[in-house]
Amino acid sequence: MNPIASSEAGPFITGDLSGPMQRPLTLVILGAGARGSAYADLATKRPDTARVVAVAEPRRHVRAAFAAKHHIETDLQLTHWRDLLDRPRLADVAVILDSGHVEAAFALADRGYELLLEKPMATDEASCLAIAEAARRNGTVLALAHVLRYTPYTVKLKQLLLEGAIGDIVSLQHLEPIGYYHFAHSFVRGNWRREAESSPLLLAKSCHDIDWIADLVEDEVARVSSFGSLSHIRPDAAPEGAADRCVSCPLQDTWQYSATRLYRTGLRDDGTKQYLTKIMTAGRLTEAAVTAELTDGPYGRCVYHSDNDVPDHQVVNLEFDAGVTASFTLTAFTPLENRHTKIFGTRGQLAGDGQSIEVYDFFGETRTSCSIPGARGP
Repeated sequence: MNPIASSEAGPFITGDLSGPMQRPLTLVILGAGARGSAYADLATKRPDTARVVAVAEPRRHVRAAFAAKHHIETDLQLTHWRDLLDRPRLADVAVILDSGHVEAAFALADRGYELLLEKPMATDEASCLAIAEAARRNGTVLALAHVLRYTPYTVKLKQLLLEGAIGDIVSLQHLEPIGYYHFAHSFVRGNWRREAESSPLLLAKSCHDIDWIADLVEDEVARVSSFGSLSHIRPDAAPEGAADRCVSCPLQDTWQYSATRLYRTGLRDDGTKQYLTKIMTAGRLTEAAVTAELTDGPYGRCVYHSDNDVPDHQVVNLEFDAGVTASFTLTAFTPLENRHTKIFGTRGQLAGDGQSIEVYDFFGETRTSCSIPGARGP
C-alpha cells in the first residue's frame, strides 16, 4: 500500500511506488521543451495513469501553449522551478528536464517530491552521488529516464536472450547513427554544442546506449577505452564561399548542412524535420518565425562557423568482469535512422534495429525474423 502524506494542496505519495495507485499520478513538468512536452503528451494519452497539474517554463509563449494544451490552472503556470519552493507541494512527481538537475533535485527532494530526471542525471560523479544521497535522506523515489530499457523492442530482445536463443553472450556491437542534420541541429547549432555549457557528447546523446548495453550484459564493467574527435564540422573544413549564416550563403540550396533547407522543409514536413523546426522556433511553425531565427538565432549559423567543440564521432570499448566485450560507435555521419545492434553468442547471432530482430542459429543454419508490434526505433 502506498504511504500518503497530507499537505495544504492535498494527499501525495511519499517514498513508495510499489503498490497500486487508486488515482492518477500527478506531475509537475520542469521545462516545457521537446522532452517535457513528450512526457506530458504521454500522460494525456493515459489519463487514468498520470495527470500534469503544473509547469515551470521561463519562455512565456511556450509556457502558455503548454498550459492551454494540458488545462493547467493559471496559478500553477510558473516561470522557474524555484517558484515551487515558495508553495506547498503541488504534485506527486517533479519531472526535471532543465539543465539545473542537481540544484533542483536537492531542493525538491527536500520538499517531498518524488523525482524523475531526464538523462544525464548530472555531468560528474560527485553530483550524481549527491543527488542519490538527497533521495535517500528524504526517502524519495528517484528514477532516470533511460527509456531504451523499457521499449517493446528491448523487452522482446531480452526475452530471446533469457530463453537462450543465441546461448551465452560473448560480444556485442552497437551503433548510434545520430544523423547528419540531427547532429548539426543539436550538437553544432543547438544546446549541446559545447561541453562546458552542457556535457560531453557521449553523456548528452548516448548515456542511454551505455546503460542499455550494460543492462543487456548484466555484469559490471572491468575496463573501458574510448576515442573520438571533432574531425570535420569545424572552420578549416568549410567549403569555399561559405558565409557565416545560411540565409545569406550562396551555398544554401546546394549544401547538406544548409539551415534554410532543413528548417523551411520542416514547415511542410510532418516528421523529424518539423520536430526540429518546432524546437528552433519554440513551436511557432510560420515562415516569419523561421526567417527570424535563421537571420538572428543560433540555428541559422553555418555549421563550420559555429562555436561547437564536442566530437562528431566517438567509439567506446567495454570489457565486463566475466569477459564479455562490447563496442559502441556514435557518429554524425549517417542518415537519421534507428540504432543497429549485433549480439554474438555461443549458439548464434542476434541482429536488431529497434523495430525487428533476426536470430541466426548455428546448428540449424537458419534465420528467424520477428517484428515487434508497437515498436518504434530509438
